[in-house]
This record gives sequence, structure tokens and C-alpha cells, in this order.
Amino acid sequence: MVVDDHPMWREGVARDLTEAGHLVVATTGEGRQAVRVAAAARPDVVVLDLQLPDISGVEVIRGLRATLPRVRVLMLSASGEQQSVLDAVKAGATGYLVKSAAPAEFLDAVRRTADGEPVFTPGLAGLVLGEYRRLAAAPPPAGPDAAPAAGGAPQLTDRETEVLRLVAKGLSYKQIAQRLGLSHRTVQNHVQNTLGKLQLHNRVELTRYAIERGLDD
Repeated sequence: MVVDDHPMWREGVARDLTEAGHLVVATTGEGRQAVRVAAAARPDVVVLDLQLPDISGVEVIRGLRATLPRVRVLMLSASGEQQSVLDAVKAGATGYLVKSAAPAEFLDAVRRTADGEPVFTPGLAGLVLGEYRRLAAAPPPAGPDAAPAAGGAPQLTDRETEVLRLVAKGLSYKQIAQRLGLSHRTVQNHVQNTLGKLQLHNRVELTRYAIERGLDD
């Protein structure tokens, strides 16, 4: 699903996606309408602009996540400002790409977003990782939903830890598979097993967990 208030840009993105073999289930130029339409169209990935005429892209993300918890959101924005990026990621965006990205880079980002991989325009990934480090330095939350302390963390195998370390460094599944001499599916299985053991929901949360424990060094 493509959400952008500029008709020519919206239609161009939808055309590029269709020509690349993706099924575009809906397009719209307004935020509130996007949330309503998505509830019916049930897209796997939403390509979303940050600036919309009625509500912000961040508010759209919150609305989408409330109705479709498993939807992946790729922000495609003209803004690369620090606060814009962080606000989008904190709201639940899987990735953030600026509109100056090349078509091939955009299509690759859509494919990776569909796989649940966090994708960012070069330079923005470091910004997000830095924010995770800042949050990791804060006192841990209390209560039953808090993440397990480092000392009581579930036990991972050596291979799962190795894969987790590369996830924290921002490598894609394909890159991890090549580096470790594994198949793409085997890497995915290791990630899914690790998510289950750590009671996390997606690769973004997994990356944060790894960074909190210094595995990205």
C-alpha cells in the first residue's frame, strides 16, 4: 500500500512496485483514510510519507499498528531530520528511506521490509543505533513486562549468538548467510528461534536487545 499526498509521486511509486512484481492493494493521499483502507486491504507493507495533509505519518503508523499489529511500515520521506527518523521508528516503522534514494535501493528496501529487516538510508542507521544505546543506558523498566536482566537472559547457542551479533551490526540476512556460510533460510530460522527465546516480536526489538548487551561492538 502506498500513502503519499503527491499524486504523481504516489502513482510513480505504485507503478515501480507493480513492475517489480509486487501487488499494490491500495493507494491514498490522506492519513486517516490510509488507516481505514489498510484495515480492509490488509497490506503486508505500507510505504508511507511523513508529511500528510490531515495527520502526520507518525500518527498513521500508530493507527496502522493498532489495527494491523503485523504490518511493516517503510517511511519514504523527503526529510532526513534526526527527530523525524526517531519519531517514526519509535512509533513502529520498520525502516526509513529518503526520497532521493535510487529506484533499485527503494525496491530492495521494500523487499527487506517485507522480511522484517530494519532498513535505513545510509547514515540514518547509525542515528537509530545511537538512540538505542542511549535507551539501553537508562534504568531498566520495572514490572512483569520488563525485559529479562542480563544475568537471567535465556541461553542462546553459540550460532544464535553469532547471528545475533551480526544482526546488531545491521547486516541483512543475505549478508549474514554469506559471512557464515549458511543458507538464507537457516539464518532466518536462527533469528526466529532467538526471537522466541527472548520473547521479542521482530528484528528491530532483537537489534535493540543485542545492542543493550554490547553485541554490536
